[in-house]
Amino acid sequence: MIKIEDVSMQFDDIRALDHVTATIEEGSIFGLVGTNGAGKSTLLRVISGVLKPQEGSVTVDERMVWENPAAKERLCFLPDTAWFYPNATPTGMEEYYGILYPRFDRERFRDMLEKFDLDPRRKLSTFSKGMKKQVSVLLGVCANTEYLLCDETFDGLDPVMRQAVKSLFASEILNRKFTPVIASHSLREIEDICDHVGLLHKGGILFAKDMDEMKLKIHKIQCVIPDETEEKSLLEELEVLQYERRGSLLTVIARGNKEEILWKVQEKQPLFCEVLPLTLEEIFISETEVAGYDIKNLIF
Repeated sequence: MIKIEDVSMQFDDIRALDHVTATIEEGSIFGLVGTNGAGKSTLLRVISGVLKPQEGSVTVDERMVWENPAAKERLCFLPDTAWFYPNATPTGMEEYYGILYPRFDRERFRDMLEKFDLDPRRKLSTFSKGMKKQVSVLLGVCANTEYLLCDETFDGLDPVMRQAVKSLFASEILNRKFTPVIASHSLREIEDICDHVGLLHKGGILFAKDMDEMKLKIHKIQCVIPDETEEKSLLEELEVLQYERRGSLLTVIARGNKEEILWKVQEKQPLFCEVLPLTLEEIFISETEVAGYDIKNLIF
């Protein structure tokens, strides 16, 4: 288990993390999403022990991470831009990771390079962005750490490779003690694979919840209410995160119990009413609008 307790980081006048508290359970796939500059990459660096938090603490399986080799052995951090030493080849990086990670599986790494059709002796500087990302992910998986911290894992991967990486993560969870933490702007990718998700905004965490539980508590309703007074009353009665009106059709995203929301809508005698499936992207937009990050304010 990774415990993040009241963590804050500041760079000059920029508040990168602002009293962040969250728990990442073992054996789950945790997705970390957020607005641009929200602090996702900084948080991953703090969790991995690359950065020391100015306030608060991070523990991995009850061990403090900062300057603690025993805790860091349980973690592997893959940054957004894959790092390889100059003139490195996949074989050279295999040697390097074998020194850093005692349980690095060299035989499996070679086998996976072959399956992914990656030349082990070719210089990585000649690889495409997507191929470099593939090598980085394979190194991270073969390090055999309990936790794999991934910053923009799917960026640069084609659809086939994205699916291959997702399948690889799922297989690892089934076969050993493994917990990936994935920071991404691609909400659809996160939604497909993650069990839990944390939403960062302006250095603070808006929520960290189970995906299924989250979708049970936020609902999207479309309805047509002929009486404008009744429609206004409905919007006041519901805990509305976002709403939009197109002609006579009202679309509402609201937090609460589904049955109670529908009961309140039916009280207004709608001509039409239905519940629509809600995506993580819609939840993200709704929650960040409540926090003041409204797309309407960005268009001028």
